[in-house]
Amino acid sequence: MAISTARDARSGRPIFSGGYRALWGVLLLGWLVSYADRTVTGPVVAWMIENKAGFIGDAANPATLGGLIGSMFFTGYMLTQYAGGRLGDRLGHREMLVVSLLWAGVLTLVSGLVTGLVAFVAARVLTGLGEGVFYSNDRTLVMAHTPPARRTIGLGVVISGLAIGLTVGLLATPLLINAGTALGMGGHAWAMPLFVFGAVSLLVALGTLAFFRARGDRPLRLGAPTLRLIGYSAPTAVAIIALFLLAESLHWPDWVTAIGSGVLAAIVIAVVVRDVRRSGHATTLLTRDVWLICIAFIAVMWNLWFFSFWSVQIVKESAQSSLVAAGLTAAFNAGAGIIGFPVGGWLADRQIRRGKGRKSLAIACAVAHTLLAVAFGLSVLSGRPSLILLGMILFTSGLFFNALQPVVHGIVGDLVPDAQRGSAFGIFNLVAEIGAVASPVVSGLLRDVTGSWAPGVFTAAAVMALSVPLYAMVRERIPALAH
Repeated sequence: MAISTARDARSGRPIFSGGYRALWGVLLLGWLVSYADRTVTGPVVAWMIENKAGFIGDAANPATLGGLIGSMFFTGYMLTQYAGGRLGDRLGHREMLVVSLLWAGVLTLVSGLVTGLVAFVAARVLTGLGEGVFYSNDRTLVMAHTPPARRTIGLGVVISGLAIGLTVGLLATPLLINAGTALGMGGHAWAMPLFVFGAVSLLVALGTLAFFRARGDRPLRLGAPTLRLIGYSAPTAVAIIALFLLAESLHWPDWVTAIGSGVLAAIVIAVVVRDVRRSGHATTLLTRDVWLICIAFIAVMWNLWFFSFWSVQIVKESAQSSLVAAGLTAAFNAGAGIIGFPVGGWLADRQIRRGKGRKSLAIACAVAHTLLAVAFGLSVLSGRPSLILLGMILFTSGLFFNALQPVVHGIVGDLVPDAQRGSAFGIFNLVAEIGAVASPVVSGLLRDVTGSWAPGVFTAAAVMALSVPLYAMVRERIPALAH
């Protein structure tokens, strides 16, 4: 096993001196708990709708409101992407990862303790703000401590934790809610999965902290990263929650609130662009190719959180099945990532070793997913499709969809200098998360207006189709050490 000995430029002491495969395993666990924590919201909302319970059950447009809650979470998640990567470049990527996991575990527990709609939205927004710093620092650590010829498969193996977390979140949430009901929690049984996932996240956070402390001569100092993240997150959280409170007071349509989230995102993107230009890094971080791939990846986030947030409800309504059966079927899409992520990385590295680019793989995966998403929409439109058919389409499309992601991550990481990867991945996911913010609420609105989930599915397919020509225009860079 190769040993990484990346050093702190200021002290000359090793930042991380462990094996890269062990690093992959720890970061995979981080992805697993992070995605279980955020996936839980969709099945919880579905349970509230079905049982007319909690703060969703009595709403006039429950699907739209449920989607809006998801969008509020991802507004918070999105707005710390660049800040997290920038802080990681300055204060340490290990430190930001540990802070993110601790933060998410605590706020997930808090999400289960609250009883009102506004308090729940606030807790989910704060959870998203903390989880938002994980991505850019994780991607940077994998690329910094993995041999160039194995970087993309490393990115794929690690992010397969996302698929495992999605699967766990979809499968375990209905079962944990049932357990909460059996324990006498009544209408608050929806909180049980939040309590369980929050506790597990804290255990993983402490394990990650111990792992890095044992494999780096430079101490982990969490105080400064935590304070800087709080300083950035506090005004951001206030702005997001104020938007939601304003919407509640004026009783305007939920889609107007979603537009407000988009305006906040646009403001943050503008501030980030100004900051990058003032720092003198615009020529490396804001290039034509970086912008193309950032905008193209909006489609991935749109589809990821359309299917992750609403797939249980889509399958349940279309096939007229139970919540548990729908969760099992929807998990085929998430579970496909366990195969798709590492296979996509392996194929991309194979292309690199041959001296070829990875762009063709990205295009092929995007086209395949588009076609399969259309097939899924037609199945929903046909009326009461079988669970087997829906599961097969979700699994097959998931293979291509998940294989696409590490391929694109590898391209992004090689477009910028090593020392700016955290910032680059932050900008990348900041822009891409526009899709995650818009998708749940737009899809929920389409469902409430039309009475069918098919328009939402076809919209997701169309968005993915639009990304194909953008990938085709990217001029990727092939790593020099491709062996």
